[in-house]
Amino acid sequence: MTTAINKENKIWAALVLIPAVLTAVGCTKATSAAGPPRPPEIQVAPVEQRDVPLYREWIGTLDGMVNAAIKAEVSGYLLSQDYAEGSFVRKGQLLFEIDSRPFQAALDQAKGQLAQAKGQLAQAKAQLTQAQAQLAQSIADQGRTQLDVDKYTPLAKQQAITQQEMDNAVQNNVAAKAKSEASKAGVETAKAQIEASNAAVESAQAAVEAAKVNISFAHLASPIDGIAWQAQVQVGNLVSPSSGVITTVSTLDPIKANFTIGEQEYLSLTRGGGNDLAKLQLELILADGSTFPQKGKFSFADRQVNQSTGAIQLTGLFPNPGNRLRPGQYGRVRAAIGTTAGALLIPQRAVTELQGSYQAAVVDGTNKVGIRTLKLGDRIGSMWIVAEGLKPGERVVAEGIQKARPGMQVSPKPFVEGN
Repeated sequence: MTTAINKENKIWAALVLIPAVLTAVGCTKATSAAGPPRPPEIQVAPVEQRDVPLYREWIGTLDGMVNAAIKAEVSGYLLSQDYAEGSFVRKGQLLFEIDSRPFQAALDQAKGQLAQAKGQLAQAKAQLTQAQAQLAQSIADQGRTQLDVDKYTPLAKQQAITQQEMDNAVQNNVAAKAKSEASKAGVETAKAQIEASNAAVESAQAAVEAAKVNISFAHLASPIDGIAWQAQVQVGNLVSPSSGVITTVSTLDPIKANFTIGEQEYLSLTRGGGNDLAKLQLELILADGSTFPQKGKFSFADRQVNQSTGAIQLTGLFPNPGNRLRPGQYGRVRAAIGTTAGALLIPQRAVTELQGSYQAAVVDGTNKVGIRTLKLGDRIGSMWIVAEGLKPGERVVAEGIQKARPGMQVSPKPFVEGN
């Protein structure tokens, strides 16, 4: 009985094992039919060789071509602001008005003093005329008394006249001479009075002109065409020459881009003479990475090198239609300073940095991956210039580099920029 039961158990176990064995055999056959795993797909880019321009970039700060600071030249209360902040204003356009009533009163007073001075001058001239008439009369009188003396002298010697008559004639002549000298002094006094009156007139006239200038200073107008800055004072405030800048008007087309370069680089750029800088065509890369469409040109170099930094400031000019660019903006000023012949170029995304060194994955003719250490040059757009480590025509991994391992077989596809 026991033997029969054991026999049945063995048969059941065999029946249970048969499907499992068949299943295992089926899985083994399926695996064998699938074959080895497929190589991962990557995108490769060829190492290009071509002549490329050599660029240099510098950090630049934008500034107005002309920045006219508007300040108060007189003290007074600000009555009105007559422009919209940030708007374009014309030369001579009224920006602010200061209360001019005190200056008008000063002008009226100066005009009164001028009229008084002119009246004193006229009086002095009349006195001069009178003094000159008196002088002429005195000279004539002295001439007559001199004739009497000349006539009586020989008669007195002949005792034809009395001594008293002779003495009277001499005394009359002396008195006439004294009167003549007094008249001359009166003339000189009148002339001095005229000079003083002329000075008083000129002083009063200057006071009138000064009062007129002060009235004109009460009207703050723009000296140039340009963009007006926001007001730094409010209507009703007391302003004076010590108040500082009230606003600024800047001409923005063209606009200046100031940037600094090192002394050695400056010497390199001017090796052929000062005109080398004038030949540079400048580009402006804005803060958002876009390139300003208008090309710029070199304007001037500063008069000296900064002794503390060893740098010199250069200035470029950029057309600025529509006043899009504004003073204070930052950007990168770029210029092509030469050409690199036969440069090797690869996409920037094909380069990885590892502990300060640069590497690229290279796919050989058998589609196997190798790693190269590179020495890089300048960046040209989205490309790197490779100084050492690659040859023309070689292929570098530009997309899917995380899938590539040294010695791995890969399936390369052409790299398409932007994918």
